[in-house]
Amino acid sequence: METDAGPARITWHPARSAARLVLALGHGAGGGIEARDLKALATVLPAHGVTVALVEQPWRVAGKKVAPAPKTLDTGWRGLWPALTQPGLPVISGGRSAGARVACRTAGELGAHAVLALGFPLHPPGRPEKSRADELLGAGVPTLVVQGGNDPFGRPGEFPEYRRGRAMGVPPGVQLWGSVGARAVAGDGWAYELVEVAHGDHGLAVPKRADITQEEALTVVTDAVVRWVGSLPQ
Repeated sequence: METDAGPARITWHPARSAARLVLALGHGAGGGIEARDLKALATVLPAHGVTVALVEQPWRVAGKKVAPAPKTLDTGWRGLWPALTQPGLPVISGGRSAGARVACRTAGELGAHAVLALGFPLHPPGRPEKSRADELLGAGVPTLVVQGGNDPFGRPGEFPEYRRGRAMGVPPGVQLWGSVGARAVAGDGWAYELVEVAHGDHGLAVPKRADITQEEALTVVTDAVVRWVGSLPQ
């Protein structure tokens, strides 16, 4: 479909029963919707009443190899939003890497129900002083971050700490799930949760020497998202 940034594409994976949510997922700056975590979520979530929409930005549809500036990515995402909301369901805005940044930056203005950030690039590799935490904390809606334990763009321990006594924005009945290393921060009235994929890199790939397999790592991702989606307010 057309956007102000050029033609984009949505690949729909409909819920297998009565749909209750749409999960829109954008890709990163170095890949497309064939990313392992996006494919896993598109396979698993429809069985849980969630329609998954895999979004290809205009630059990918045009066959370009380099992503444009962040504001152009935001323009493409905004242009697709009417189609994502057309089913008449709450939309979780999400993506991996650069796509996660887009989801965070535009969540408030577009009225996203929540944000799913896969491999959030907290900073460029080796440049922790160039933090993008403000984008994550500014989403203003319930947010789940799924991060590889060895992600050079931001390891779980580098994310802002969650101090339980200060998390005043967590609504009653909303549970924060995750691994032992889960973190969350109050941001604009909401908290975020972080789930770590042990040994995972920026693409959530795990080395062969790891104590979990690649399949098990992806199960961590899908289980965490299924659980988190179930905890969101209706």
